[in-house]
Amino acid sequence: MRRLFPALLACAAAAISTPLAAQMPAYPAKPIRIVVPYAVGGYADTFARLVAADLAKAMGQPVIVVSKPGANGNIACEYVAKAASDGYTLLMGGVNTHAINTSLYSDLPFDPVRDFTPVSFVVAPNTLIVVNPALDVSTVGELVALARSKPGLLNYGSGGTGTFTHLAVESLKSSANLDLIHVPYKGEGESLLALLRGDVALAALSVPTALQHVRSGKLRPIAATGTSRSSAFPDLPTVAQTLPGDSAISWIGLFGPAMLAPEIALRLNQEVGNLMASPELRERLAASDSTFVAMTPAEFGAFQKSEIARWAAVIRKNRIRVE
Repeated sequence: MRRLFPALLACAAAAISTPLAAQMPAYPAKPIRIVVPYAVGGYADTFARLVAADLAKAMGQPVIVVSKPGANGNIACEYVAKAASDGYTLLMGGVNTHAINTSLYSDLPFDPVRDFTPVSFVVAPNTLIVVNPALDVSTVGELVALARSKPGLLNYGSGGTGTFTHLAVESLKSSANLDLIHVPYKGEGESLLALLRGDVALAALSVPTALQHVRSGKLRPIAATGTSRSSAFPDLPTVAQTLPGDSAISWIGLFGPAMLAPEIALRLNQEVGNLMASPELRERLAASDSTFVAMTPAEFGAFQKSEIARWAAVIRKNRIRVE
C-alpha cells in the first residue's frame, strides 16, 4: 500500500498537468456558423459567403452563413453575444453594429466590446457623396458654399436614421458646420431612387449602388468618404482633402462571443488573411471598390474602439438618437 500511494499521486499529478487542449477535440470538429445581421444580398452577406466558402476548404468543416436581420443589426448581435465561446458561432459585424449603435441606442442588450472577441477585419467598401445633376456643385467645396448660402434648404437622403449612409453625411455636415435636412428612407435602394427623382439633393451611397448611375450621368459624385480615393473613380478626391480629418469608413469584420480562446481567434484571423490575399478575392475586392487591411485580433479590437469614439462624437454633436 505504501508503494501504491506514491504511484497514485504521480498519476493524479500527471492528469492534472495534462493541457486542457490535449483533452479537447481539435478545432474545428463540427460545422461553423457565420451570422449576418442584415438581409441576404447586401455586401455583408456577400462577403460572408465568400469568406465561408474559402474557410470551409481551409478548416475542413462546413461554414454556414445564417441571416438574422432586424433592429439595425442588434438582433443578430444579441444572439451571437449569448452563444457559446467555442468558435462555432461567429458574427459578420461592422461599423453599425460594433461602433455606431452603442451611441445610438440607449438600451442595447449587449456591449459591443465586452460581449465580443474581435477576430478579423474583412473589408471596407468605398462610399461616395453623390448629388443629383440638377444641383450645381461638383466638389465638396462648392457644396459647402452652396449649403452655407442656403441654410436649412438643402436635403439629403439616407438608408435610415443611424445607418452609415446617414452618419457619413452627418460627419461632413459637422466638419463644415452645415445646416442640411435629413430625409431617411427604408434602405439604401430607396434613397438612391429618391436621389434619381430629385426628391433629395444629395446622399452617401456605396460604390456598387451608385456605379452604373454615375457612369450613365444620372448622378454626379463629388467625393469619396474614406481615407483613400475610390479605385473606380481615381480622379475623385476624398472629403478629407477639403475637410481635413473627415473620413468615414464603412467596414465589416468577424467577431466571436466574449472569451473566445486566443488560439481559435488567431487561427481564424490567419485563414481570413490568407484567403483575402488570394488572386480571386483580390480581383473581387477591386471589382467592388473595396479594401482589405490585415490586422491581428488585437489590432482589430483597437481599431473598433477608435471607431466607437469617432462616431460617438458625431452622434453626440448632432443629437442623433434611435429608440
